[in-house]
Amino acid sequence: MVRRAEPGDLPAVARLAGELVRMHHAEDPSRFFLPERVEEGYAYWLSREIANAEAVVLVLARGTEILGYGYGRIEDRNWNMLLDKHGTIHDVYVAAEARRGGLGRMLVGALAAALEALGAPRIVLSTMVGNEAAQRVFRACGFRSTMLEMTRG
Repeated sequence: MVRRAEPGDLPAVARLAGELVRMHHAEDPSRFFLPERVEEGYAYWLSREIANAEAVVLVLARGTEILGYGYGRIEDRNWNMLLDKHGTIHDVYVAAEARRGGLGRMLVGALAAALEALGAPRIVLSTMVGNEAAQRVFRACGFRSTMLEMTRG
C-alpha cells in the first residue's frame, strides 16, 4: 500500500534514504557527497516536508513494514533550467528485497499523481545514468529523457 508518510515512519524512511545516498556516493563520490549522520539529517528534513503543503512524502508499506519511500515537491519557475512551474521527484527508493514486483512503478505513479493533484503541470526527475532499472521504471510511468547532466571533476 502507498500512503502519505507520518512522523512515526521517519526512522524507517531515513534508513532507506541513507541507503539511497550511499548508493549514489558509491557510484560517483566526486559528484555525490555523503553527509555525516545522513539518516538524522533526512529524518529532520522530511519531518518538515511532511508538514509542507507543497511537498509529498509517500511510503510503500506492507503492514507496519516500510518497503520504500518517495519524495517530491512543487517548484516555482526556474530560469536557469528554463523550466516553468513543475513538480520535482527528488527521491524514489524501494528496499532491495522488495524490488522487481512492480512496487517502484506503483510508488512513482502515486507520487506523480499526488504532485499533479497539487497543481504540477509537468513533473521532472533526475536519475543516475547507470541506473537502467530505475530508468525503465520511470519510462514505464510516462517519463522521457530531456536533459543529461555532465560533471567535471
